[in-house]
Formats: sequence, structure tokens, C-alpha cells
Amino acid sequence: MGELRLEELSASTIVAANTLSLKPGQEVFVAPVSFSIAEAYVNPNTAWPRVVLEDDEVVGFIMGNFDPEAPNEIFRSCIWRINVSADAQGHGVGRFAVLQLAEEARARGFDRVTVIWESGEEGPEQFFLRIGFTVIGETEYGEQIGELRL
Repeated sequence: MGELRLEELSASTIVAANTLSLKPGQEVFVAPVSFSIAEAYVNPNTAWPRVVLEDDEVVGFIMGNFDPEAPNEIFRSCIWRINVSADAQGHGVGRFAVLQLAEEARARGFDRVTVIWESGEEGPEQFFLRIGFTVIGETEYGEQIGELRL
């Protein structure tokens, strides 16, 4: 594995981010990166879209939201999206992205990061639990709400 780094989403990385491959069965748990790009455009003051590069190749994407005024507390410091290329999964890319987002949250004065996921065999639940998230609730649709204390 090469050196990992995080960069702002840019014109030079947007196509690679939008075409990240997933493992079979994961597509039902992850919204396309293009949705995040649209959300970042609509919410430029709070959205935090980043790509993970291994050397110079885009291998992941993470989208955070930092809005201390959000009416719903779980959306004040949260992960909106995380996608890791199928070939890069299991190599620390997702962990790196989440920890970088957590550092950004801490630097902004937040004491936690939240995330919402749908449970399922190919879903991200075990990933989030392994890196330290704990389940703190459930949405009205049955999705899990996780929290990482900083």
C-alpha cells in the first residue's frame, strides 16, 4: 500500500471519485458520489467533500457535514457518504478517511462525529463498529445511528 492523503474534491479528481467501483452487493448501501457532489454544491458552507488518494490514484471518497446550527443534532458533525474502491477495501483507506474527518471535526470544536447506516450483510455496519462507532439510536426507517466520541 502506498501513502494515503486526503484532498478536496476538484475538477481533476471528480471523475475518478464518481467512478469508484464497489464490491458486489454494496451498491444498495452506498449512494453514488454524484449525489454528494450535488449536495456539496447546494450546501457549500457546511459540506466537506474529500477524496482519498493512494500515491496519485483516487481510492476513496468521504463527505462530511459540519453545521453547528443544524436543527437535528445528529447532522451537526457527521459523515454523509463514504465510498472506498473495491480493490482498496481492507487496506485502511476507509479508516484513514474517517479519522481525517474526525480530526477536522475536532479542529472545528465538535466532540463527536455521527453516521447513519443501513444494516445488512454487505453493509458498512461492521466497518463503523470496528473503528469505534457505537450505536446510539435508530432512524424512523430502521437505519442505525452511530457516534464516534472525539
